[in-house]
Amino acid sequence: MEKSSETNGYLDSAQAGPAEAPSAPGTAAGRARRCAGFLRRHALVLLTVSGVLAGAGLGAALRGVGLSRTQITYLAFPGDMLLRMLRMIILPLVVCSLVSGAASLDASSLGRLGGIAVAYFGLTTLGASALAVALAFIIKPGSGAQTLQSSDLGLEDSGPPPVPKETVDSFLDLYATDYKVMTHNTSSGNITQEKVPISTEIEGMNILGLVLFALVLGVALKKLGSEGEDLIRFFNAFNEATMVLVSWIMWYVPVGIMSLVGSKIVEMKDIIVLVTSLGKYIFASILGHVIHGGIVLPLIYFVFTRKNPFRFLLGLLTPFATAFATCSSSATLPSMMKCIEENNGVDKRISRFILPIGATVNMDGAAIFQCVAAVFIAQLNNVELNAGQIFTILVTATASSVGAAGVPAGGVLTIAIILEAIGLPTHDLSLILAVDWIVDRTTTVVNVEGDALGAGILHHLNQKTMKKGEQELSEVKVEAIPNCKSELETSPLVTHQNPVVPAASVPELESKESVL
Repeated sequence: MEKSSETNGYLDSAQAGPAEAPSAPGTAAGRARRCAGFLRRHALVLLTVSGVLAGAGLGAALRGVGLSRTQITYLAFPGDMLLRMLRMIILPLVVCSLVSGAASLDASSLGRLGGIAVAYFGLTTLGASALAVALAFIIKPGSGAQTLQSSDLGLEDSGPPPVPKETVDSFLDLYATDYKVMTHNTSSGNITQEKVPISTEIEGMNILGLVLFALVLGVALKKLGSEGEDLIRFFNAFNEATMVLVSWIMWYVPVGIMSLVGSKIVEMKDIIVLVTSLGKYIFASILGHVIHGGIVLPLIYFVFTRKNPFRFLLGLLTPFATAFATCSSSATLPSMMKCIEENNGVDKRISRFILPIGATVNMDGAAIFQCVAAVFIAQLNNVELNAGQIFTILVTATASSVGAAGVPAGGVLTIAIILEAIGLPTHDLSLILAVDWIVDRTTTVVNVEGDALGAGILHHLNQKTMKKGEQELSEVKVEAIPNCKSELETSPLVTHQNPVVPAASVPELESKESVL
């Protein structure tokens, strides 16, 4: 019945004449059909980008109205709902995806992919730090701004700068590290002071601890064999249900993004004063993000895969817009997982294994603006950085990015680590905080872009290895005598070829058996 109806449809269109054929590519109906199909396939991307533009226009229009603080809070409420929904989904998404991903990969693949991922994250972050230091020395963002103070930008009520931490704190922190000076009286009468670290609770979750726990749990379930299959299936089902929730949340993203961007533009102070005072710092940071995200990372992807990186990135416009609006790598993780699997065809085992790790430890964009900020503050204080201090900046920025929180302004806290390591004061961090809401947007986009391209590279290398293994396996042919002993001793991957028994010997064998 279905076939006959399709045939009747074709006959009716043929009888109607060439001018009314809806499937003709050159007609207006055909163009309308293709346009409708394009809009239907890319509706979410277009709505998300439109939400960013609409939010910018709404914020610019409402700046002259003079909204009160309460009214700005109402304007930002839909965006706060989006952030809370994304943060709600992060915990089950990270745990379930990593458990199922680690359990679905064998030990050799897990170790090989993990080693490649660690090398990729470390080298790209170190390269981003080196690029940022070079740009900071070329542009000199701190020259001519030595007399700039926080009061000049209206930042008297911005609060104290972050407490300086040690480099090791970025690895050891389970909560947040604060320091208290303890005074000790010795028996000889000398007074000594010791800076003792103390833990203080902060809002949020320890993503790095969750990542490690989920990876170890997935490997343990894989080790159990058949006994752990039920729990692995549970995590797989939980993961798929979480992705369904993500697909529902994604349709609310345009509304939330419009609210976030609009409220941020309304509540910001005199942007002209900020840009003219700290314009060279903003320019150096964003230029570093453009070079690293637009040239370096796509070039690395092309070298490994020999594919067009920009076509790959084109399918990720929705998570990029989410990263730009939310300034949070963790909040962008759900949409990144959904788009990279559906639009770019990355294996679920790869994406759900590497993206949660990348959102925690891979911070290329944060390393860039941290290094630019460190050199900027050094130039503000007329400090000439030597080779040892530059090397310290590179290593500390790369190491501290591992513990940087994937939340808005999370990278500013780690700048204090770099400044403490090279002996610079931290009171100038208030200047960085003044324009962080501008720089943090491109920072987050570069962070999630590095994670996505890393997942694409790992997917390509894994596919290449699988094809090579299948080809080698198909070529393995070993002649072996099919007796019980040989079948037990040879590998099950080896193809046995049974020897051809001559027909003349069959009666002889039968006669021997009958005689016995």
